[in-house]
Amino acid sequence: MSQVVCAGIVVADVWGRPIDTQPEHGRLMLVDDMGMSIGGCAANTGIGLAKLGVGTSIIGKVGDDGFGTFVREAMAAQGVDTSGIAVSDEANTSATMIMIDSGGERTFIHCIGANATMKPADIDIDLVRGAEILHFAGALVMPGFDGAPAASVMKAAQDAGTTTALDVVWDDTGRWMELLEPILPHTDIFLPSFPEAVEITGKDTPEEASEVLMAHGVKTVALKMGEEGCYVRTAEREIRVPAFGVHAIDGTGSGDAFVAGFLLGTLAGWDLEDVARMANAVGAMCVTAAGATAGLRSFEDTVGFLIEQEGGRWRELAAQANL
Repeated sequence: MSQVVCAGIVVADVWGRPIDTQPEHGRLMLVDDMGMSIGGCAANTGIGLAKLGVGTSIIGKVGDDGFGTFVREAMAAQGVDTSGIAVSDEANTSATMIMIDSGGERTFIHCIGANATMKPADIDIDLVRGAEILHFAGALVMPGFDGAPAASVMKAAQDAGTTTALDVVWDDTGRWMELLEPILPHTDIFLPSFPEAVEITGKDTPEEASEVLMAHGVKTVALKMGEEGCYVRTAEREIRVPAFGVHAIDGTGSGDAFVAGFLLGTLAGWDLEDVARMANAVGAMCVTAAGATAGLRSFEDTVGFLIEQEGGRWRELAAQANL
């Protein structure tokens, strides 16, 4: 059985850079670089975990098309268990066009595709019950799974002793709390970005937003704060951890990489602040290359980065990791 099951959206990404302006209607514009990669929260976080040496399974849904074949083969090549990937005969594989400007900022055009058809019946519950962590990645853009259906799966995981984690994507429909309210009581770790947390809670500070989320049942709130690092809160502790300075090429997938690092640290049994530092480090690695997962490194290399940044205590933490 895998240590972590990532259930949620899997996407084929097509990206180009630099794109600082849009071409005139009907005209061609050249870019320096273009590629295809895996995207979607579940896929990105799952690959990040696999690169870090954590046994990981992906549960998701793709179409019976070329994008779907690419997604499954590329994830398997990274050492991720794809036996939980279902194939839809109703919709094509979800895909995103990503336009990356000269500063690394991204703009997206997205088709939900087969992700919209995923339902609790597509979840291998035995796979979930056998994992240490179930991570629901991509809430708010899965109309067949969002809300009460997802809550039922998260509750079943908790009842089996599995830790539950949750991440969301931007909700263009504005139904933030309406869809999340049934899920939050069954969420041990919630890892939204700060702007997402503001939309969900209506509060404009990390402290106030985390209070609302914890009042709805979340045990640990970890807010991704971009260049400011992260803010993490439990009933007992409240910490801020600054980001690491690296040369950023592309921010695609950095939030999902942060989640992979946070889940790794949770599995390792580290102190909460060290968990957050590992999460920031994995997020920093991500932005050093184009695409959502190309910049991610092994556990040993990521620990090496942390040793460079913070000293040799990370050798001891790595040796003591309960992985």
